[in-house]
Amino acid sequence: MTELNLTGEARNEFGKGAARRIRRAKQIPAVIYGHGVAPLHIVLPERETVRAIRGANALLTVTVDGVEHLALVKDVQKDPVLQIVEHIDLLTVQKGEKVDVDVPVVIVGEPAASVVVNQETMTISLSADATNVPVHVEVDIAGRTAGAHIHASDLVLPANSELVTEGTALIVHFAEPAVAAEAEAAAE
Repeated sequence: MTELNLTGEARNEFGKGAARRIRRAKQIPAVIYGHGVAPLHIVLPERETVRAIRGANALLTVTVDGVEHLALVKDVQKDPVLQIVEHIDLLTVQKGEKVDVDVPVVIVGEPAASVVVNQETMTISLSADATNVPVHVEVDIAGRTAGAHIHASDLVLPANSELVTEGTALIVHFAEPAVAAEAEAAAE
């Protein structure tokens, strides 16, 4: 995980009208919260921020009025039609601190011939070091046959990460193609 640097400005205007003015000025309203400290409302530069938050769980160093804030992107609100970023929630973190994050599950490898792969869970929750959140967790499906299952407890987790998701959660299951199953049923 790379740490990205942004420079923000404190925000003292609130409400829809203020948010629209901020977005027209090519900035994004945001809030930094956590650790029992009062929330800090800020504006961030649009272009740099959109680039910085592309990946899940981006770690940012946001400088506001000369003070650096280490923060994880917790939530990004986007316009449902235009897909522009409307607001960002940032969670204050400290080096060495453990945080709970949702991490994408990526399938690698090829199953046995003519096996259908059904990915039931797209993300899992992990407890990981705030400055070393994994980008994704890989699940190897090489050679798996129909009827096999992979549960959350079967995943190989990155170093210093712990599974928060229930261990019995189904991640991937493997089945026969529906056409083959129907053909066998018709033959009986």
